Amino acid sequence: MTLEIIGAGFGRTGTLSLKTALERLGFNKCHHMMEVAINADQTDYWSRIANGTDRPNWDDVFAGYKATTDFPACDFYAVLADYYPNAKVILTIRDEDSWFRSVNETIYRLWQVLPSWLPRLVPRIAKMQDLVRKLIWDGTFAGQAGDPEHAKAIFRAHNEAVKKTIDPTRLLVFEVKEGWQPLCDFLGVPVPEEPFPHTNDTAKMKRLLVFIKSLRIVPYLLAVSILLLLFS
Repeated sequence: MTLEIIGAGFGRTGTLSLKTALERLGFNKCHHMMEVAINADQTDYWSRIANGTDRPNWDDVFAGYKATTDFPACDFYAVLADYYPNAKVILTIRDEDSWFRSVNETIYRLWQVLPSWLPRLVPRIAKMQDLVRKLIWDGTFAGQAGDPEHAKAIFRAHNEAVKKTIDPTRLLVFEVKEGWQPLCDFLGVPVPEEPFPHTNDTAKMKRLLVFIKSLRIVPYLLAVSILLLLFS
């Protein structure tokens, strides 16, 4: 299996909706940051890439996948486009102000509120935290993802670079609100009868943030419990 579609758009530009849409069109499976988080092999692959411990073997990294969207693969769109010359490229875009708000309120905030004890307790989380920091926050955004003007400038520059780098005949610049038609026309497949999957995970991520914040009190509750046991 080889990649047929390369997603070049940053996270929070509808990449999860695009992943779902592509899989419903038969491009199954579609790589996404979710795959890196839930698949131990993917975590290991991208950890080694982030730390420069080996040269990526893209066929191994994307074994079993027909498409990619989202971070971290989007940052390697040019390399992947050269490596898979027959693959088409999709650049998901979005209004830059709403994009920054979404990033700042979800994925960026997620790593800020992570309790310090959790990565020490769960090595897999530590590995994810490390690769996300090195590839995205310190890599793509040079440690300034929380600065709106800097982050939006990086976002604009990336989108323009994709448009200049990729042959227009193999590139679709796409907003997920456009629905099936431009995507299916580009891929040469029939338009499904079902509605386009607009997957909005912002609310879910905000609930996850609340849960993660609550974990910060766990060490204190544990300490109090131990003291009560010792002195009761």
